[in-house]
Amino acid sequence: MVKKIMRDPLFLAQKSTEATEADKQLITDLLDTLRVNLDHCVGMAANMIGVKKNIIVVAAGPFQFAMVNPVITKKTGAFQTEEGCLSLEGTRPCTRYKELAILSDRNRIMQKHDLEETNARWNEYLNG
Repeated sequence: MVKKIMRDPLFLAQKSTEATEADKQLITDLLDTLRVNLDHCVGMAANMIGVKKNIIVVAAGPFQFAMVNPVITKKTGAFQTEEGCLSLEGTRPCTRYKELAILSDRNRIMQKHDLEETNARWNEYLNG
């Protein structure tokens, strides 16, 4: 189900907790919400729809997928950029990385995601 975007910066700054099997519907809700925003969004974290869980969803080309309890294990090629967010007005400067390695737990299987340039930017944004 498409959810309303959370815009409260105090809520968005709070730490999220580990996702569990009970959070499966949240993945569906995040993917549905991402899909209706694909023209101006490449990824979302669960807190962006008001839930403090460690789940992100990502659009990579024609695909959208979830990462549950993602952990960045490697980042290289730091660069400065400016970007916006569905939850916050305007843009802000930030440091991103050309390459990221991420482990995520999806259906109790650890997945490794090696990402380059643009895909690394959205993932670092969602995790950092």
